Amino acid sequence: MMPQINISRLHNFVTESRKLFERYLGELVEIPTVSADPAREKDILKGAALAASYLTEMGARAELVRTEGYPMILGHFDASSDDPTLAIYHHLDVQPATPSSDWLHPPFKFTTTMDGHYLGRGTTDDKGPALAALFAARFAHEEGIPINIKFIWEMEEEIGSPHFEAAIRSKSADLHPDSILVQDDAWISRQKPSITYGIRGLMTAIMTLTTAERDAHSGLVGGAARNPLAELCQVISQCLDPLTGRVKISGFYDKVRKPTPQELKELEKIDFQICEFKKAHGLRLLRVEEARRIMLATWYEPTFEVHGLVGGYPGSEIASVIPHKAEAKISTRLVPDQDPVEIFELVKDHVARINPEVVVKLDSTLAPYLTEFSGPYAQAAKEAIVFGFDLEPVFIREGLSIGSVASMQSLWPVPIVLLGLSLPEHGYHAPNEYFDWPQASGGIKTLVYYFHRISKGIA
Repeated sequence: MMPQINISRLHNFVTESRKLFERYLGELVEIPTVSADPAREKDILKGAALAASYLTEMGARAELVRTEGYPMILGHFDASSDDPTLAIYHHLDVQPATPSSDWLHPPFKFTTTMDGHYLGRGTTDDKGPALAALFAARFAHEEGIPINIKFIWEMEEEIGSPHFEAAIRSKSADLHPDSILVQDDAWISRQKPSITYGIRGLMTAIMTLTTAERDAHSGLVGGAARNPLAELCQVISQCLDPLTGRVKISGFYDKVRKPTPQELKELEKIDFQICEFKKAHGLRLLRVEEARRIMLATWYEPTFEVHGLVGGYPGSEIASVIPHKAEAKISTRLVPDQDPVEIFELVKDHVARINPEVVVKLDSTLAPYLTEFSGPYAQAAKEAIVFGFDLEPVFIREGLSIGSVASMQSLWPVPIVLLGLSLPEHGYHAPNEYFDWPQASGGIKTLVYYFHRISKGIA
């Protein structure tokens, strides 16, 4: 007979685990595992080794998987070959913490507040949720819940997961899950948990225009020389209406899958608070001030964004030079059934018609992901959140992109559940990022219930 969850033991375990959770999280956060910075390679390796040691200390079998880039960490809580196998994905690399002047505390100095907030880069994205899952797995393993749990901890998610698929293919026989759990997304609010059944894809590119051999004095050549910064601004203005967010590229919306009546009905259950949305993300102005339109725009529709415009004098004062070269860093967030490579070609052709001298180079692509928000795994996730937080979740699509999801889906055609623990105000990729103990402790309980629920075997 399968063991039942002993509520009293679980409560005591969570309470007694807090100090160790905080020590683990603090040690991880103070290692700046910034995958985008080559100078942090030693820190990435140090962080991977520390994470592997945590798995071992918790009773798992741990291994470091070499890749052509940074290593991946696998953890195995083994039960029996006859029991279901769950793969749990997290990433332990983090975004850069710049500009540091925007931080109210040192980004790589772990700080705990009196109200249970854990401050530092990576606390919520994704080190805190990863450790909550680890503690939940330890409890499940010690309680004899019949499920094999395989942790997959990546160190390259923030740079597009370039070596992830090759790494999991090399270990597929040892992992080979019956289902997958991904924890790298956020709830709608602290009072409204959400379970994600779809995420947007991504295409990133760089537009470059070179008009001279070197920068020149505007007093000597201004009026005759071409200004690549100004010309790139013109190109961008013909790609996007900045006030409405509508993309002007022909064919861009042709394959967009519209939300179903059932999806729109699910949106009606959400008490979406615009003021809280603005506050959580530090937004002063929005393109629209209607809740339904905001949810559709951020979860169900594609985007075109400009992330950086580079060229000319970089200092704070004005130097009257005309730059010889300019770059624009752009991305498109894509929805089912848009293909990132096809969208890149549309962007490239559109730009060529406006200004054929602008070079558009593809940087990266991620496919969108969409599954059903019904069925036994979705129901198990819903029950787990009610158990762990005493709150009723809703099912949503998310606006973010997670490269590993598409890779795992292609390798293992099994159910994937996205069950995050982070909140909007925790500050994904933002200054003053934090996590908190209520989300961690509730998350441990949620995951223990989820492990128990799916260990019964779901047809």
